[in-house]
Amino acid sequence: MKIFYLLFTLLLIITLPAQAEALKVLRIATTTSTENSGLLSILHPPFEQEFNVRLDVIAVGTGKALRLGENGDVDVVFVHAPKAEQAFVDAGFGVDRRAVMHNDFIIVGPADDPANVRQAACVYQALTQIHNAQAKFVSRGDDSGTHKKEKALWAASELLPEGAWYASAGQGMGAVLRIADDKHAYTLTDRGTYIAHREKLGLQIMLEGDPPLFNPYHIIKVSPDRYPHVNSKLAKHYMDYVTSVEGQKIIGDYKLAGEQLFYPDVIK
Repeated sequence: MKIFYLLFTLLLIITLPAQAEALKVLRIATTTSTENSGLLSILHPPFEQEFNVRLDVIAVGTGKALRLGENGDVDVVFVHAPKAEQAFVDAGFGVDRRAVMHNDFIIVGPADDPANVRQAACVYQALTQIHNAQAKFVSRGDDSGTHKKEKALWAASELLPEGAWYASAGQGMGAVLRIADDKHAYTLTDRGTYIAHREKLGLQIMLEGDPPLFNPYHIIKVSPDRYPHVNSKLAKHYMDYVTSVEGQKIIGDYKLAGEQLFYPDVIK
């Protein structure tokens, strides 16, 4: 009997470390919009189960997510700022950039619409009306994909947003929506995060559907040539998964309050 217990103890000593080592970790820097929408809580479990891996998600603005990639602190970035993404790849920090999904940006604001944005013919006219009326506007102000888009839209409108009416929050999209709601202000948001928070907000959609508001998401592997320590093999498996029939179906099927938040770009 003693021999049996001795053998059993030795077996535990041998197998437990092996089991611990078998659980790998993949570090993913992504945007607050993908995390806040709830999509990742549905998208990730099948991959974690199949590959016996834990996905360590760091949800920040796109600018910060790309900087994490530039520092070699993550294995994958999953973001939505095409120009910044391409610069990241061109500088040698990332490889194998792939389209995954898209949704769109919208302008939301208070129900009484003090700048009459609902009547605007396009996003540039909407921003011009907000600017001229000096109606309150809350910006992400955090170098996120949404903030980059907002700055590009102001620039294309040939306007410089500044003054007491324009507030820079330096926070994620969910927090900015709450601040805009409290301040009776307008803001630019991705549709997914707005839908996820809509029931707790008085903000309403003021403008949508204009082509410049298109919002694509891409996934990029951090370069193993620059950072040999990154888990390049597992990163590729993850990228293959989110662009596979299975992953794309999960993305396309995901809904909140009966509304689709993201549209797959690989498998239609």
